[in-house]
Amino acid sequence: MLKSESIYRVDAPGKVTGEAMYAGDITPDNLLHGKVLFSNQPHARMISMDTSAAEAVPGVVAILTAKDVPVNEYGLILPDQPVLVGLGSSNPHANVSRWEGDHVAIVIAKSETAAAKARSLIKIEWEPLPIVSSMAEALKDEVIIQPWHGSNVLHKYQIRKGDMAAGWDEADIIIEGNYHLPYQEHAFLQPEAGVSYIDNKGRVTVEIGGQWTHEDREQVAHSLGLPEEDVRIIYPAIGGAFGGKEDMSLQIVLGLAAYRLHQRGINRPVRIIWTREESIFGHHKRHQATVHTKWGATKEGKITAVSATGYLDSGGYAYTSTKVLGNFHLMVTGPYEIPNAHLDSYAITTNNVPGGAFRGFGGPQGAFAAETQMNKLAEALGISPVEIRLKNVLREGSLLTVQTPPPPGISMAEVVERCAQEAGWSVNGERLSVNGKQSPFNSIQSLPGNPNSLRKGRGIACSFKNIGFSFGAPENCEATIEIHGSAEIERVVLRHAAADVGQGSHTALKQMAATAVGVDVSLVELDMSDTASSGNSGSVSASRMTFMAGNAIRGAADAALTAWTSEDRPAIGHYKYIPPGTEPYDKETGVCMPNFSYGYVAEAVELTVDIETGHIHVDKVVCANDVGKAINPMLIEGQIEGAVVQAHGYALMENLVVKDGRILNPFLSQYLIPGIKDVPEIVQSVIMEVPDPVGPWGARGMAEMPFLPLAPAIVAAVHDATGVWFDEIPLTPARVVAKLQEVGIRN
Repeated sequence: MLKSESIYRVDAPGKVTGEAMYAGDITPDNLLHGKVLFSNQPHARMISMDTSAAEAVPGVVAILTAKDVPVNEYGLILPDQPVLVGLGSSNPHANVSRWEGDHVAIVIAKSETAAAKARSLIKIEWEPLPIVSSMAEALKDEVIIQPWHGSNVLHKYQIRKGDMAAGWDEADIIIEGNYHLPYQEHAFLQPEAGVSYIDNKGRVTVEIGGQWTHEDREQVAHSLGLPEEDVRIIYPAIGGAFGGKEDMSLQIVLGLAAYRLHQRGINRPVRIIWTREESIFGHHKRHQATVHTKWGATKEGKITAVSATGYLDSGGYAYTSTKVLGNFHLMVTGPYEIPNAHLDSYAITTNNVPGGAFRGFGGPQGAFAAETQMNKLAEALGISPVEIRLKNVLREGSLLTVQTPPPPGISMAEVVERCAQEAGWSVNGERLSVNGKQSPFNSIQSLPGNPNSLRKGRGIACSFKNIGFSFGAPENCEATIEIHGSAEIERVVLRHAAADVGQGSHTALKQMAATAVGVDVSLVELDMSDTASSGNSGSVSASRMTFMAGNAIRGAADAALTAWTSEDRPAIGHYKYIPPGTEPYDKETGVCMPNFSYGYVAEAVELTVDIETGHIHVDKVVCANDVGKAINPMLIEGQIEGAVVQAHGYALMENLVVKDGRILNPFLSQYLIPGIKDVPEIVQSVIMEVPDPVGPWGARGMAEMPFLPLAPAIVAAVHDATGVWFDEIPLTPARVVAKLQEVGIRN
């Protein structure tokens, strides 16, 4: 049996001492430096490019453009984006920039200074094309951004369950809502950086921070027209990802640089490091979204019908939008049993920054609409928001809106009850203070709040989230374990491709390997995140790695122990874990088996609103999260606290301004994320362990779950404090004050 133990992270010593090598720290001999030239054109056709002045800059080694890319296309879902926008490419669509962050050239020089100067001297003539900057405009299809697709509707899902007319007839109350969810920047500590070279076996090698080594390898190999075995991806230390490093940033252009230089007889490594501005400018964001939804319920609080129409802004390219849309579509009705549902969800192509993977992967947008609707119903019916949830949450035997039951191990009711209990919130709505005292008001302003302007409130929300890839996407994970020794086991080597993006996955995998083999964790050595030594692990996303890798490790350990018993030395076991299958949405009804596992979470918030300034201070968050089995409780607490703080920024502060397809505030001085004085005063992590029947030792993924319910819980708490509902976030002071004054609330 696996023992829960909060051992230190395996990467902690290196990060504490500064010895850990991030991609930007790697400085091999004879290093060349690269700079990426962005198009800066949300929608335009390239007419000409003149690189002669740039090539004449002393120290410039090479300038690569579209004509230098063997297969000028890439994309995780579909290859709809040029590696380099420009002329002379075999890709007939590569001469059009559809996003201001499109790459048009790579400058390689002997110094960063020379590369930057040369980049500034490249002259490009553009033919402006109409910029489609809103989803409403895009839906008219007057300007088709991706002509090969034929429409700006990238994808649509629909669900048709039950009898909507009967559902509305049964309802004693109907609540409608229109919600807008914003972009969110990943703001990881480590901006994109990487080094490329040809290794001693002739492979194009890229050392970079990412989330899926083998997918990176596939994308690089495809664009270079090479067999995958001729490309190698290595992940050094990674300073955060949150989905922002799932899509390509520098992987392909770095591989292209090493490949083309090698062909020219130049065997020197190339390094590119993005500035923070380039990072914000050059990678995707959380999708902005709009949702119109209508919920009906009986006077007792039972949901009778839900309709919803939702739109996600995909931006100029697909990225993972179709998959994010699938999650959003499933979660826009929350973790509830809905007898009658009519749901339509769209991913829309615009000339804005692409939307892609971000912690929660469509879940936060769906949860905001669902949980705010549920809280509005509770208020209108005079029912506790805890009680109304317990009347409707999914339980064993319940059917999802896709008309199939969730996998066994549903703990949503227990999680809601535990959260309410820990928050001192009874089912009948009795108000209890937290710790018998109120926290002092603290805002991002330097002046203390006026006591006469402070209002306290509390709110609750819950959610669920898939674990693993969904809707029929191929899902597997490989692990290799080697057992070394003579009479007794002296050391165990785990070879695995999983990324550790700061969440501690390598530590958890080491603990599981030790348990699976039956040795102390000190005997386990790790060989991680290198396509040359490990099989495909899949991505560190979808809260899947503990679940998937744990099952793969158990299988590999069993095989290695069998070999050990047969006295093979070293004893090697390899195993590919394949979980239960999933199914795509039926095109007409949405019927499917969407996921093989879920995680469950509930959060209660207590906060203070300054109605004079609009500042909101979150006094306490109670997060109850069912993790199945807590392998390393300290790491789980870190994940809960990190998700809460990140969701806190999404709900209250982070305001990416995009106008006419351009990001207007690509700086952390203008795009504000929570600082140490802005975060919740208390985050109480409540770790629950209801075993997942298929998870390794009962473990289920949890890293995304605490993000999902926080924003709607905060909105409910602000309503409790002020009597005002906010249907749009972030709740910046200006937005809060304007809405309060609009309804006549003043100090």
